[in-house]
Amino acid sequence: MAIPDYQTIMLPLLQFVSDKEEHSLREAIEALANTFKLSDEARRHLLPSGQQPIFDNRVGWARTYLKKAGLLQTTKRGFFQITDRGLEVLQKKPTAIDGKFLDQFQEFRDFKALRRQATHEDETQAEQTSTPEEALEAAYQSLRDALASDLLAQIKQSPPSLFEHLVVDLLVKMGYGGSRQDAGKVIGKGGDEGIDGLIKEDRLGLDTIYVQAKRWENTVGRPEIQKFAGALQGQRAHKGIFITTSGFSREALDYASRIETKIVLIDGEQLAQMLIDHDIGVSPVATYPIKRVDSDYFSGE
Repeated sequence: MAIPDYQTIMLPLLQFVSDKEEHSLREAIEALANTFKLSDEARRHLLPSGQQPIFDNRVGWARTYLKKAGLLQTTKRGFFQITDRGLEVLQKKPTAIDGKFLDQFQEFRDFKALRRQATHEDETQAEQTSTPEEALEAAYQSLRDALASDLLAQIKQSPPSLFEHLVVDLLVKMGYGGSRQDAGKVIGKGGDEGIDGLIKEDRLGLDTIYVQAKRWENTVGRPEIQKFAGALQGQRAHKGIFITTSGFSREALDYASRIETKIVLIDGEQLAQMLIDHDIGVSPVATYPIKRVDSDYFSGE
């Protein structure tokens, strides 16, 4: 089952607290997960940031909007309960509660007006089913994808020597090769038997990883991977990394997954994302810290 959006969650959440008792957000999340019959896999599905489960985030925002409309109230740190207004709403047996339904309450209209003023969102955007975190992360992912595309295009236009330099920087940033000077001595030194270079697996040099780097436009097929695997066997090597600016055919991916030698395939899209993660070839433009209320401060603990 698909994860319900926060507007779909609002009525079941209000019904859950209709017993007039105090409830924690965690109680509500567990109860609503059962109500919607969510699988363990769906429960584990995270926001793009990987910081919070999507369902937990949506329940949290459903609670926030119900509180803004005066249907829920905070009782003590981490707990909330239904209000008289919330009980009156349930007595009318609504079939659903969403943003339009909550518009009948002045407090919610005031809250929405502040949001639109702060974010310049129009009425349609204000009624969207994604939570603010989801909207923010979707915008971030869109910017990141565009950056990855621009970065890959720049790499393809650069000379081969710069590509080798970039590969060294990436591997060192990821913890391989010891120092950059050590790594630079062994990458891009000739393409011997299908191998462009080798790099230490760690700073102690306990194992060696062989590297093949191809700045290609065409898809890398199985023959290239077979050639690389053969070269590794010739060196009695067990680990290799094949990096390309293009992509790998299905046959190449299948072959690499079945052979005994461990070969990691990194295509252009993965390469660009790794470069962004490790701040190689990119620079930050702006940072927007996301903050929340510090409950400990207000509880005096």
